[in-house]
Amino acid sequence: MTAAQRNAGSYRDPAGHVYEDAGRIFRTINERARADYETVRDKGILSAAAQKGLLIESREIEKPAGQEGFARAAYVVEHPRVPFISYPYEWSFGALKAAALHHLDLQLDLLAQDAVLSDATAYNVQFIGSQPVFIDLLSVRPYRKGEFWIGHRQFCEQFLNPLLLQSSLGIAHNTWYRGSLEGIPTADLARALPFSSRLSWNMLSQVILQAKLQAKATNAPAKAIQEAKNTRTLSRTAYEGMLRQLRNWIAKLEPARSGKTVWGDYAKDNTYSSAEAQEKRRFVAEFAAKTRPGIMIDIGCNTGDYSVAALEGGASYVVGFDFDQRALDLAFSRSQTDKLKFLPLWLDASNPSPDQGWMQAERSGFGHRAKVDGMVALAFEHHLAIAKNVPLPQVVDWLVDRAPLGVIEFVPKNDQTVQTMLALREDIFDDYSVETFAGQLTKRARIVEQKVVSESGRTLFFYDRS
Repeated sequence: MTAAQRNAGSYRDPAGHVYEDAGRIFRTINERARADYETVRDKGILSAAAQKGLLIESREIEKPAGQEGFARAAYVVEHPRVPFISYPYEWSFGALKAAALHHLDLQLDLLAQDAVLSDATAYNVQFIGSQPVFIDLLSVRPYRKGEFWIGHRQFCEQFLNPLLLQSSLGIAHNTWYRGSLEGIPTADLARALPFSSRLSWNMLSQVILQAKLQAKATNAPAKAIQEAKNTRTLSRTAYEGMLRQLRNWIAKLEPARSGKTVWGDYAKDNTYSSAEAQEKRRFVAEFAAKTRPGIMIDIGCNTGDYSVAALEGGASYVVGFDFDQRALDLAFSRSQTDKLKFLPLWLDASNPSPDQGWMQAERSGFGHRAKVDGMVALAFEHHLAIAKNVPLPQVVDWLVDRAPLGVIEFVPKNDQTVQTMLALREDIFDDYSVETFAGQLTKRARIVEQKVVSESGRTLFFYDRS
């Protein structure tokens, strides 16, 4: 083993840290966490949760010699690597809802075995395809009789409130959450909700009253601390009841204003004939069959048609990106129903998520994570070059930088979609042409194959820069 590097986001919990070495993932369990870890391990709680798919698998290993970060650890365990790390501000409504339900299901399963979770951060949930999994085994500890759910506020702000923002107000959580990494404050959501929301017991108890209690604690912290000390304990039955009430409520939440959006119906309502769409699917499937990417990204994935084609062709795992909320929810539902190795995520390509958090390293940006084996970007480049005025050479550079092998579709100016974009603005794009695009692409990579797939001249380019 070479010098294992500690994950930049693993610094908050003194109980242990996550390290990476040559693609392998390790977690240290320090002395302060030894007793709790041994208790839940020896009772079989951790292994049972892993077998149910609730908790990431782990196996104890001998402490590697010469590793400074492992020297003082009581135990070292190794976890399987999650194919692609994603964050709550990149999840669709459906994905965030699935993660919230998964967290509550794990809590209920643990409580039945006299264990609980010590916190409720959404960042402890990751996805393998559309299947959520909890990744922090050090959050699992023995249940203490009479204790309250100490992660309740965190759960509300990182899971519940973002879901309510979209289900009650029709506002997607992504941009707000990305700017406020700890989630959406209850007080802010309470101020945004209409007065009629107070007629809902769930909304009244979980948002309105919680906001009032938080304000009271802020205005008189000493009194709030004393009241908390004097508060009677919570029975396990009540603890479980709180979890089940939240689960039942969240399971029924659906996004508001989820009708037709700009690109949400693109898979059905586009400028391609069925024969042309079939040709695109064939091209992508053949690309995947020739290159066999371990991880492929699909930029502008829409509802996932071409991601599925890539999986069928031979891609091992596909991460899709799109800006349209409805399209992402349809893609996520498709992945769930068909149990696909496909994870659709939200992306504003003109403003991708940066490195951020503590020391601008706690949460890795899109640019660092989206360096993969293969890439497809179909019906996408014109959204940057025309809609966002990004110079075409920069669009090509940005796309080709994602992966050494890929397929990019060029959409010509006379195409109906581009003409719609230009209908209410001046055409200032003198150099926007397939010849310019091909010339820029050849500066970065070799064009393996080039194929026109529509009457308007849409062209697929299979490139190789490896």
